[in-house]
Amino acid sequence: MSQDKIKESEAPALGRRRFLNTAAIASIGTLVACNEKPSTAGAIPSASASAGGSHASSNAPHLKPGELDTYYGLWSGGHTGDMRVLGLPSGREIHRIPCFVPDALVGWGVTNESKKVMGTKADGSLKYTVADTHHTHASYKDGNYDGRYAWINDKINSRIARIRLDYFVCDKITQLPNVQGFHGIFPDKRDPVDEKINYTTRVFCGGEFATPLPNAGSADSSKYRSMFSCVDAETMEVRWQVLIDGNCDLVATSYDGKLAATNQYNTEMGAHYEDMMSAERDACLFYNVARIEAAVKAGKFKTIGDSKVPVVDGTHEANKDPKTALTAYVSVPKNPHGVNASPDGKYFICAGKLSPTGTVIDLSKVLDWFDGKLEKLDAAIVAEVELGLGPLHTAFDGRGNAFTTLFLDSQVVKWNVEAAIKFHAGDKTAKYVVDRLDVQYQPGHLNASQSETKAADGKYLAVGCKFSKDRFLPVGPLHPENEQMIDISGEKMVLMADHPVRGEPHDFIIFKRDLVRPKQVYDLNEFPLATKDPKDSGVVRNGKKVTVRMTSQAPAFSLREFTVKKGDEVTLILTNLDKIEDLTHGFAIPNHNVNFIVNPQETASVTFIAGNPGVYWCYCTHFCHALHLEMRTRMIVEA
Repeated sequence: MSQDKIKESEAPALGRRRFLNTAAIASIGTLVACNEKPSTAGAIPSASASAGGSHASSNAPHLKPGELDTYYGLWSGGHTGDMRVLGLPSGREIHRIPCFVPDALVGWGVTNESKKVMGTKADGSLKYTVADTHHTHASYKDGNYDGRYAWINDKINSRIARIRLDYFVCDKITQLPNVQGFHGIFPDKRDPVDEKINYTTRVFCGGEFATPLPNAGSADSSKYRSMFSCVDAETMEVRWQVLIDGNCDLVATSYDGKLAATNQYNTEMGAHYEDMMSAERDACLFYNVARIEAAVKAGKFKTIGDSKVPVVDGTHEANKDPKTALTAYVSVPKNPHGVNASPDGKYFICAGKLSPTGTVIDLSKVLDWFDGKLEKLDAAIVAEVELGLGPLHTAFDGRGNAFTTLFLDSQVVKWNVEAAIKFHAGDKTAKYVVDRLDVQYQPGHLNASQSETKAADGKYLAVGCKFSKDRFLPVGPLHPENEQMIDISGEKMVLMADHPVRGEPHDFIIFKRDLVRPKQVYDLNEFPLATKDPKDSGVVRNGKKVTVRMTSQAPAFSLREFTVKKGDEVTLILTNLDKIEDLTHGFAIPNHNVNFIVNPQETASVTFIAGNPGVYWCYCTHFCHALHLEMRTRMIVEA
């Protein structure tokens, strides 16, 4: 894809509502044979046509019918293994993008194409069917989102998935070697050396759980290590890894591309709780990206086990000399949660969790240490101020204020970064805490509109609360979590709405809707298996392997029936020839565990073994037309 903003696709000539209203009056005979575009005469205008230019006129979360949200939100889906797309400020869930776990709605994990992305065993079954998604982030250009890609992690199986934002679909999944418990994730914002590369080319991944390397089952935890990984944004291949001390939580990147960072807990490298808590402080670990890549290029690396990925030594002991160091361990209070970059590009902020403090680190001073200009690395800390009990994650409004969740206090605290720096420097008259707001209950992650970009606009803040208790109707023992919307446009924070969500979502990003231009119809030429003409439909046999080619174009499939034999390995290839927005077709085969969709101009395929002899009515699972007679075909299985 081009690095330029994705262009808005041409508007379809005919909307779904108009199509259905027109075609509902067609005869049964016409239904069976119809392959032409229906007439638009007398059609009722689509509701979306008038709503397309409509905007919410205020900060109210309850939009009127026909009004569109002004922001997209990309949410992690928790144990469902997907990414969720919300409209904000309404909080309406618009879409779910399946990634790591099968999804019956779209046939993710059923079609051959999705299986290839997800990964399979030798017998063709899925390698994994569970996941735990935590963090989601998107690609950048000039310090703002560019609408190309988003990424999300799977903590359980150490996988990273990429989502194409032109179609809002997952197109690549990579499993990280030498890593267990992959947690934090963040793309770079530009190249650390080449100023012409002002967009994302790398995605950094923090490995949380330390293990023996290679993992041969040793009980000696002194030899356990975690890994920091760099993945190529385009190829999705792992470029390099860094051997480190401590367990990575989250990841942040600087706006100049020079630094990445993870907040590290368990710098003691203990295997038991008491060992993990023995030290007084932990670390915010900085990575000098240019030096790491120079070391890899110079061959100063090793490989581990069967992996061919270059691994450099980023441990504290091997990086004491600032002029040659690849990493830098800045001391922060115990068990830091979250590291977040301020929109002005000056600071990274860590929150202590076990300490009531937030730590502000000046990035220019970290670079000074790497250049040998700063004697003590901890001098890069320009503020360490008390915020409240259980500080976790931080967002920004672009006006100099930070917002941090307080897990134990069940609050969000608003504080001014420059005032905190003045207070830390000795000016005790500096009032850095601006406001506090109670939330329900035990907040974890939060983010604000455009917060992680140079264009942070300070309009909305969302906060994910781990407990909902009395906020929603009870539904048995398993409660939903509570995602709360907050208006941060004024001096005081104002709670706008509660939204129940399935567990357990974590991180999310919020960005203006005009930064992405999703396409409503696929490009048929993107699919090598596409059947472009219904006349090319048919059945081809090669021994026990049978290929069935078929098209769908409302209101009919191109084949009225097809015949196979019991025990055949059948590959069915279906192309949706409709060019109309929202006219998605489904295809289900009873008793064969087959159900998937094809969107307009999309092609998908499934492979299955024909079961017992009989007649099986294959049908469209998505509402494709006004009658119940259309969009069917017979699969006849002979003995």
